[in-house]
Formats: sequence, C-alpha cells, structure tokens
Amino acid sequence: QVQLVESGGGLVQAGGSLRLSCAASGSILSINAMDWYRQAPGKQRELVAGITSGDSTNYADSAKGRFTISRDNAKNTVYLQMNSLKPEDTAVYYCKAAIRTPAGLGYRTREYWGQGTQVTVSS
Repeated sequence: QVQLVESGGGLVQAGGSLRLSCAASGSILSINAMDWYRQAPGKQRELVAGITSGDSTNYADSAKGRFTISRDNAKNTVYLQMNSLKPEDTAVYYCKAAIRTPAGLGYRTREYWGQGTQVTVSS
C-alpha cells in the first residue's frame, strides 16, 4: 500500500511564501515523475509543476519565476516552494507521483495522488 501525504498549506498574505511537502510511503521500489496540481473552487484541476526522476522540471506559465519544485529521493519527498503568492494561487494543492511497487514476481507502475492541502492567499 502506497500513500502520499501533503503538508505545508495554510493561510498567507499576498506576497508571502509557503513550502509544500509531499511524502510517499509504503512498498516503493522507485518513483518516476512527481507533480504538483491545484484545483480552485469551480475550476478544473491544473498542473502547476513537475519534476522527473532525472530532476528535469517544468512549470505552468502562472508558476514560472515564483514557484520551485524539487525532490529528495532519499526521503521519497517532493517539495513546492511558492514565493510572491497571489490571491489567484488560492486552491487545494495535490501531489501526484508515478510509483513502482512490487507485484507478484515482478513490479508495476501506477500513479498515486495525495489527499490535498489547502493554500489560501489573502489580498
């Protein structure tokens, strides 16, 4: 059984910073891509940032220059440093990870989602 647990959300004033963490636990052989998504009320879930197992990163235009994604493979954890926050960044933030786990005599890879953490930015 694999779990992703996010933390670090909260209430912050515009211009402030938050650092989100997402830790994976369970029977994990390896983790490939790790991503952060967000979903604001009444809107579709959208990709914020992603990082590959080789540390290549990509960002949504709205996140470029303000957010930084990173990972610690020894801790099976992905981070999202968010600076210069704006009210429009208010959303529930979710992490997603492609995780390889034992399966019978072999392995399988599937995507797992965390439960989400609320980020609220006041103006």
